[in-house]
Amino acid sequence: VQLQASGEGLVQAGGSLTLSCAASGSSLSFSVLAWYRQAPGQQQREFIASITRDVANYPGSRKGRFSISGDTAKNTVSLEMNSLKPEDTAVYYCNAAVGTGPSTTWYWGQGTQVTVSS
Repeated sequence: VQLQASGEGLVQAGGSLTLSCAASGSSLSFSVLAWYRQAPGQQQREFIASITRDVANYPGSRKGRFSISGDTAKNTVSLEMNSLKPEDTAVYYCNAAVGTGPSTTWYWGQGTQVTVSS
C-alpha cells in the first residue's frame, strides 16, 4: 500500500493550503482515510480528521478551519486548511485503513511539511 501526499508548502499566517493524498496498492477498499500531524518537538501525531464511508469526522476543536473531503471510489483524500496559524506548522501525514475491527491494518504516508510563518 502506498499513500502519496502532495501540497506541502510555506504559507503566511491567515492563509490557506490544501493537502491531497492518493492511496493505492490494496486489493480491498480503504475503510478510513485520515490526516494526522506531528508538530516540531512533539512525539505523538495528532488526529485532524478522517472520512469513513464518506462521512467526515473531526475532533471537537478542529472543524471550522480544517475541512476533509474524499473520493472513496478514487481512494483520494484532501485536507483544506484555512486561517492557518504558526502553531499549525507540522509534518502532516496521510493515513489509511484497510479492513474493519480486529482485521484493520493501518498505513501511513511519508509526511508532508506545512510551515506557517507569522
